[in-house]
Amino acid sequence: MGQVWTAYDQRLDRRVAVKLLRPDRVAGSDDAEELRRRFVRECRVTAQVDHPGLVTVHDAGSDDDDLYLVMQYVEGADLADHLAEHDPYPWPWAVTVAAQLCAVLSAVHAVPIVHRDLKPRNVMVKPDGTVTVLDLGVASVLDTDTTRLTHTGTPIGSPAYMAPEQAMGGAVGPYTDLYALGVLLHELLSGDVPFAGSTALGVLHRHLYEPPLPVRRLRPEIPAALESLVLRLLAKDPQHRPASAQEVYEHLAPLLPHPGANGPNGPNGANSANGPMSPLYPTRPTGPLDPTRPFLRPHAPWPDRVTTPPADRPTPTPTPTRPDVAAAVDEVKQLLGEGRITQAVDILGGILPAAAEQHGEKSTVVRILRKQYAATLLDDGQYRRALPELRRLADARAAESGAADEQALQYRFDAAQCLEQLGEPAAALAEYRAILPPYQNQYAAGTDPARSFEIRHRIAHLLLAIGDHGAAHRQLQELLYDTERRYGPHHPLPLELRRSLERNQEMRRG
Repeated sequence: MGQVWTAYDQRLDRRVAVKLLRPDRVAGSDDAEELRRRFVRECRVTAQVDHPGLVTVHDAGSDDDDLYLVMQYVEGADLADHLAEHDPYPWPWAVTVAAQLCAVLSAVHAVPIVHRDLKPRNVMVKPDGTVTVLDLGVASVLDTDTTRLTHTGTPIGSPAYMAPEQAMGGAVGPYTDLYALGVLLHELLSGDVPFAGSTALGVLHRHLYEPPLPVRRLRPEIPAALESLVLRLLAKDPQHRPASAQEVYEHLAPLLPHPGANGPNGPNGANSANGPMSPLYPTRPTGPLDPTRPFLRPHAPWPDRVTTPPADRPTPTPTPTRPDVAAAVDEVKQLLGEGRITQAVDILGGILPAAAEQHGEKSTVVRILRKQYAATLLDDGQYRRALPELRRLADARAAESGAADEQALQYRFDAAQCLEQLGEPAAALAEYRAILPPYQNQYAAGTDPARSFEIRHRIAHLLLAIGDHGAAHRQLQELLYDTERRYGPHHPLPLELRRSLERNQEMRRG
């Protein structure tokens, strides 16, 4: 997907890594400017995640047709090389790598962001044993099924680590990353991915229809609880996988080494002269890259940085001031014009309560502010905060103008998109289905059917996401028939639907 270069930051005197996305992947896009905008937006969203297990992004932008990321330079080895150098990979190492990845995914999914391309090449093992996840947010920029920014019709990702719903072009969510984590964990424990093949199509077919081989058949010393967890992560139906990365961590926790316990760096570990190796670590390669080290010698937390005023200087009580709503609105407009969306969100969120107090919740100015706040949250990728605002706007509008009002439906459509991005496919599916009939009634009355077609397309993606492939296939076939009648067979939407159906049929056949 790109090239990565080591570079030198002259201003701050440090090494950095610079990733250039391949021009042939972006310059040929039908809407390159939109792709660049989306790229910067995704980088801004990922910058919201503050976690030691994520690579820090220092800068992002575009230079002619190239998109670039300037990132923290991470020393160590990527997990694929680490695995190749230690065969067989000790199962406690696999557990500690997976536990650290769960911590990262918990933080990422809370935003919410879906990595979409979790694999060993995107995980670095540092000399202190901690792991760092790379390329967060990059795959989503080029994912045709969520951003519609590529013209290839091919889902972005690595086939060996791709969840069934992602392979079928369905909606993705946190459950998609958990499947990839299961593939990665299976590979660490067994030495190979659960599904391999000579072609990408053959691999995707196996993801869809073949059960994975239980890892204890290859390595009987692996705990049964660990094998059971891997099989749950690799469930075909997302609803049968663990509910969250936090739940996965809780299953891994009993298998993790404890500080001071016997281990590779503990009192009787492989690197110790005090005694024999613990039976928990039957074979332990020596070397600096030990992923158990953070658990055997965990880092002390930072102290709370609370500034306490001197005893002889009491904290002054601030004088309450009445915020200037008009001035705040002008500032928000300026910030949005400059692309400083996160700052605009903070100001809007802070000014809304004051505006409601001054003008009343039902006033025109408050509704305009709340609408702008919800739209800005959406543009900033803050779906969890946008959802209640959109529901409030939808209820207020429906109460005044009826449930079929166009603006009320738009709010509900945006809320459904939030649910989809939050990894709640069943709730999103219900919301889309609820608003589809009013849009179809508008179409019957002569209105442009574009929105109803879009909703039906999203419903198909969500049906794929929850594993109902038959219903999704029928939905896509019916939508293809209707869009060809409306737009003709050479319109981009029927072409995309035809490619999706053909790809899904090929994967079924293998």
